[in-house]
Amino acid sequence: MSFIKDMISVFKKKELMFRESYKEADEVYTFLFEIDKSLTWNAGQYGLLSITHKSIKNGTKPFSIASAPSENVVRITTRISGEPSEFKQALLELKPGMSIKMGGPVGAFYPTDSRPSLFIAGGIGITPFRSILKQLEVEGSNEQKGIQLLYMDSNNTHLYKDELDRIATNTSIRITYMESKDELQQEIDKFIAKHKDNGNYFIAGPKSMVDDVTNYVKNQNIPKRNIKKDAFFGY
Repeated sequence: MSFIKDMISVFKKKELMFRESYKEADEVYTFLFEIDKSLTWNAGQYGLLSITHKSIKNGTKPFSIASAPSENVVRITTRISGEPSEFKQALLELKPGMSIKMGGPVGAFYPTDSRPSLFIAGGIGITPFRSILKQLEVEGSNEQKGIQLLYMDSNNTHLYKDELDRIATNTSIRITYMESKDELQQEIDKFIAKHKDNGNYFIAGPKSMVDDVTNYVKNQNIPKRNIKKDAFFGY
């Protein structure tokens, strides 16, 4: 049923009015959009953004929504290099009051039960987790979930760090920052040793990172049904 619901939402595109953009870090930008009043989403989902102010090839791309539903704004954070793609160049050209369209949101990348959950983010893959953690903070529903976030960033940038630290201070959510794969695997091993038969694993980041971490977790005899992935493809 959720699959059918997702497909319907993809074709029912909403108009989002651009509010502002700003630089989060080197080659990382955040874009904020006013929401259509009928737009709803679950923390951790993604939308299909369509450029409408100019004609470009492949003008629709998926983006995780980094904002929580409670924030009443669609936040998109993405990497944009010095030689951006046609799509990302169009994002940079947005001016306040201009609009884009969004299909969805879709996806099931969020906790649906109270079992302990390990969130594993690589680089820009922190975006869906920001949404989830912000919503959990607002709902005050994190106490029973035993949530831990492992955030690996080889560049030691760690987007949203101040905000994430504030959330951790106000909740029981544990956050560990790291720069290497070895550190990440050590922390995964600790979680598995404690929650092997009763843990959920959420992995988000560049596709190569998601594949590597997924294989590592599976090799520890974690059932496939306990693993959810959100792989980011560069464009």
